[in-house]
Amino acid sequence: MHDFNSTAFTNPSTFFLMGIPGLEDLHIWISIPFCSMYIVALMGNILILFIIKTETVLHEPMFYFLFMLAITDLILSTSTLPKMLGIFWFSYHEISFHACLTQMFFIHAFSGVESGLLVAMALDRYVAICNPLRHSSILTNSVVAQVGLVALLRGLVLMTPHPFLVRRWPYCQSNVVPHTYCEHMAVVKLACADISINSLYSLAVIILIVGTDVTCIFLSYVQILQTVFNLPSNDARLKTLSTCGSHVCVILTFYIPALFSFLTHRFSKHMPCHTHILLANMYLLVPPMLNPIIYGVRTRQIRECVLQLFMTKIS
Repeated sequence: MHDFNSTAFTNPSTFFLMGIPGLEDLHIWISIPFCSMYIVALMGNILILFIIKTETVLHEPMFYFLFMLAITDLILSTSTLPKMLGIFWFSYHEISFHACLTQMFFIHAFSGVESGLLVAMALDRYVAICNPLRHSSILTNSVVAQVGLVALLRGLVLMTPHPFLVRRWPYCQSNVVPHTYCEHMAVVKLACADISINSLYSLAVIILIVGTDVTCIFLSYVQILQTVFNLPSNDARLKTLSTCGSHVCVILTFYIPALFSFLTHRFSKHMPCHTHILLANMYLLVPPMLNPIIYGVRTRQIRECVLQLFMTKIS
């Protein structure tokens, strides 16, 4: 039997993911909503990808960005849920050191990518509402691809130092990670070294990404609201604002769980560990599950295409 708490090592071959400390007896029950959310996320995002790819009426900038968002959500949820369910169902707690670093990189990098895509979608709404006559000439296919590439590269570049910083530290006390996945700070806290550089870099990246993106989104919607309130009728205002409803809902489902997870992790020292971990899981599970539902329900073009697809299959 392995003694995971007292093994002495410098570079561990494996880490031991505990799951949710304090709620081990409830793992099987917790797995039910988690698995359900993952299935909904998979089915919803795959359906969004299929609909946008096959329906030429959806080949517009807004839906191209939604296509990228669906891919990002699939990567985020698939980076964590299969391993998490392995812990809950089969007590498969071990994860290799390099697999842990890979999981860490994908989680943090594509969280940054998703934030960037939300800015891109805000840009699309801004151009569509504030400069509608030039929307197609400004957001051409090549521009959309370049914006998506910038969002991808920014997330990858800013998060690349994380696994390298984690790899350089000696781990001479424990390889037990009190988490359901390889969250950056949960892993580096096991190092028997000064990890202040990790903490500072992580905080700086979060402030840079979230601060920049939230500011850009806020400024976009200030301009949008100014344009909307200058419209002559209430019907025109409501119709224009309704085109932003889906995007606003997606922004809230992404940033609110992330904000709660970050604040409780950094500043709430007396909150139980399992609460931190559950909030961290909600941050990775809720947006991928809700995003396709929000766009499927609130966006007329997608709703009509989905209904047409199912009606064709039935007939």
